[in-house]
Amino acid sequence: MANLLQGKRGLIVGVANKRSLAWSIAQAAHREGAEIALTYQNERLKENLEELAPQVGAKILLPCEATQPADLEKVFAALDKEWGRLDFLVHAIAFAKADELEGEYIKASQEGFALALNVSAYTLTAMARAARPLLAKAEKGASIVTLTYLGGERVMPGYNTMGVAKAALEMSVRYLANDLGSQNIRVNAVSAGPVNTLAARGIHGFSEILKVVRERAPLKRNIEAAEVGNAAAFLLSDMASAVTGEVLHVDAGFSITA
Repeated sequence: MANLLQGKRGLIVGVANKRSLAWSIAQAAHREGAEIALTYQNERLKENLEELAPQVGAKILLPCEATQPADLEKVFAALDKEWGRLDFLVHAIAFAKADELEGEYIKASQEGFALALNVSAYTLTAMARAARPLLAKAEKGASIVTLTYLGGERVMPGYNTMGVAKAALEMSVRYLANDLGSQNIRVNAVSAGPVNTLAARGIHGFSEILKVVRERAPLKRNIEAAEVGNAAAFLLSDMASAVTGEVLHVDAGFSITA
């Protein structure tokens, strides 16, 4: 690939540290020529971003608690003032309480369920709504990409409430693609295989999951975070101009196995 995103400007939400899949997407987008803005949830994460941002040429760092509509309004108002348009948006945030990922799913609490669905799924819809006026100004059409996991399609050990949230996220991708298509805004998801991120470490038995994937995936290996970044860069680019409402599996083929 070479300069797939040259001249494009995009917001990436969800970079927490250098192991984040969102960071791999930021690196790929920067490599392909995009101008990037980043958000941070709190002051601790702001320090991480201030160290990472220069590596991808990100000059715009904005505070954003994605569950707060007022924060989203401020973020996109700032981008409107700075850029006047938005060519792409990457949604890479998810959260569930640790005890919602253990034991039986049937024991999920109402509070934990609502929190996981709000952070991991609804924020995509809220973000897309807030970003739509800017995305609609993109000259060659705009792209929204989010991150999901196979646990949203089938039962995966230790995923529980997050799996239900990812299922909601994937259906949100399809409904949003239908709503926004008339404005030439595409919406897709990358379903990444297991990668050693901070979030993944919260899944019980994660090392065993990595082992099973290596053994059963057609490519007989685990994936690298950079491969997720490459796939996202494709979906953000004009090369994917007719792709919307899709979930692209980047998992060494594991999802096709029984």
